[in-house]
Amino acid sequence: MRPSAQGVPEAEAAAQPRVPAQPRAADVDRAGNADRARTHGAGEPVATARGEHTHGEPAVPRPRPLVQRSSVRGQILDALRTALVTGELRPGEVYSGPALGERFGVSATPVREAMQQLALEGAVEVVPNRGFRVVERGDRELAELAEVRALIEVPVWLRLARTVPAERWAQLRPLAEAAVRAASAGCPAAYAEADRAFHRAVLALAGNDQLVHIAGDLHRRAQWPPAGLPAARGRADLIADAHEHTALLDALIAGDQDLVRTLVGEHFTGPR
Repeated sequence: MRPSAQGVPEAEAAAQPRVPAQPRAADVDRAGNADRARTHGAGEPVATARGEHTHGEPAVPRPRPLVQRSSVRGQILDALRTALVTGELRPGEVYSGPALGERFGVSATPVREAMQQLALEGAVEVVPNRGFRVVERGDRELAELAEVRALIEVPVWLRLARTVPAERWAQLRPLAEAAVRAASAGCPAAYAEADRAFHRAVLALAGNDQLVHIAGDLHRRAQWPPAGLPAARGRADLIADAHEHTALLDALIAGDQDLVRTLVGEHFTGPR
């Protein structure tokens, strides 16, 4: 393999990203050792042990910033999830990777990768040679999601109501208030995130990461608007839902088990 002008084989050089990733301090140290190794002749020993330096070497160049493709994919995924909640991506419609990429100012590749993740989550389905169709969901699916969420979360809430002290519940007040503010602003996407954050914090008190992950996935799916209904929940619905959080906290702090049982049951009777 013919080396490039920098002493690195051309195939290896071509595989390197155009702009180096911004590393952590430990990565800079390892990168510096690697750079010094490339500047020495073949077979010449190079000191690479921690804390070992070679005098007279030039300083390691400052790495230039880079937006990693994984970061782009994550940003696109978040944007697509927001578009699902707000109804910008309409149920039944087919969207292509290139068209969405142009909309977001990126190539089609991270869009397709994000859409593949949404397909795994059940939000879209692949349409060969066309793109991705937003799944149309009806009342039955919403009812099933509500039932499954209730089966998973309600027993946990009731158990936590008996075991978690009042002062710990009081620490969740800022999250409940943030949800009220998001609902009052009438922004479905902001409220959806605040709603999930509150539920995630409650379930985290159980100390079960798998529970938090599975319940969070179901919660997100329940927030996608169904076909045939308004694109997003109205401001009044969001405010009513948010105030259920504060009412639940009040009952939990007061230790009113009967009221908690009633409020928790009501909170999981519909889409959230």
